[in-house]
Amino acid sequence: MANMDKLAVLVNTFGSSLISVGQEVGLAVALNKSQVSQGVKVTNICAASLIGIVGKEIQGTAVVMLDQTGFEAVVSAMSGGMIQSNPQDPLAMSVVGELSNMVSGRALIQTALSGVDVTPPQLLVGENIRNVPNQTPEVKCFTLPFTLQPSGVLYLVLSFSTS
Repeated sequence: MANMDKLAVLVNTFGSSLISVGQEVGLAVALNKSQVSQGVKVTNICAASLIGIVGKEIQGTAVVMLDQTGFEAVVSAMSGGMIQSNPQDPLAMSVVGELSNMVSGRALIQTALSGVDVTPPQLLVGENIRNVPNQTPEVKCFTLPFTLQPSGVLYLVLSFSTS
């Protein structure tokens, strides 16, 4: 598979995995197709979970980034309302880490790439978190913006190097 074909498959599979995992945990997720873009384009992020992807054919990151209302929607849906949506609470943040684990695991199983491992999630919290991936011609970054119902924004930021 050519590198660009591999990237297209990865990006599409990660996007569809986020939607299907969201549905399974009771989260209404919709991709804003017209706003999918190369590069990193996120705003007003308060929480993020970064998963490293390492393998012989591919290296990169998958980052779930949430605004405050998106964070509240994810924590509420995935915990059945049992965990308060406070980004300063490690338990609430672990919910975001679990979402990124589930999405990454499903996407990588569906792409059937052999010899690929993921790192444990790194959880980030703060005002206006940004993702600044390595800027080289070999690294391609994509931002997939999703709306959450009843409200909130989730960005899936993917960065891959396929050498």
